[in-house]
Amino acid sequence: MEKLVSTEWLAGELGAPDLRVVDATLISPGITNPARDYEAGHIPGAVFMDLDNLVDTNTDLPNMLPPAEKFASRMQSLGLGDGSRIVLYDNSPYRTAARAWWMLNLFGAHDVAILDGGLAKWKAEERPLSSGKEKLRHRHFTVWKDEATVRNKDQMTANIGHGVSQVLDARGEARFTGAEPDPRPRTHAGHIPGSRNLPYERLFNEDGTWKQGDALKAAFDSAGIDLDQPLITTCGSGITAAILLFGANLLGAKDVSLYDGSWSEWGADMATPKAMGAA
Repeated sequence: MEKLVSTEWLAGELGAPDLRVVDATLISPGITNPARDYEAGHIPGAVFMDLDNLVDTNTDLPNMLPPAEKFASRMQSLGLGDGSRIVLYDNSPYRTAARAWWMLNLFGAHDVAILDGGLAKWKAEERPLSSGKEKLRHRHFTVWKDEATVRNKDQMTANIGHGVSQVLDARGEARFTGAEPDPRPRTHAGHIPGSRNLPYERLFNEDGTWKQGDALKAAFDSAGIDLDQPLITTCGSGITAAILLFGANLLGAKDVSLYDGSWSEWGADMATPKAMGAA
């Protein structure tokens, strides 16, 4: 299975015994109750992954990765397990299926894809929808966590000194430069010194599908990123950073990780260095 699949492909695969479809919509602007929206209408057979509650509850930072055991337990309860082919979609302006894709790969799933265009494209093509909740069947999900694609504040601080990895920020230009104050209280404006900026929206076509090939590479080139070199993605709270990570993966990048704390951690820590202005 490819990392990015079309609505036509998914329509032809629905009902396959090893296929699991997942709605990974997170609370976002215009999306106040994704669980209710899922029950009102979802792709047939899809289950709802509650990303808003699939977090580490032992920190005040938003959207931090949960413990591996908690993640595995939630996946088992959704019927996602070893040997599953998993297709993710969302209906969020933050393209939250990318966050779910990163998490599933980090916690050991091996065959995970994103539906190109998400639920909006599925609906626009007048494909079938189901309502209510799907009947779930538990499957074993092996507890595993691969730290290779996640970075913490100490690692980001060290990277400023040695500069081994490029850092790419998915936030809008005004927040990156500091021209616009951060929306979180007691959080500094600006960006991690040495980082580059690529607002996540630039990875999509006007119809909401992903750019691919030369068009996608051009977006990374415009930010001054060499995908043959190590890359760390960041954003406000680790959600849209996953979009950049997935985009780099589509282009075959081999060494891409995500700073999970992102600016909600870095910007709120008065001890960390901050930069203002353009990259």
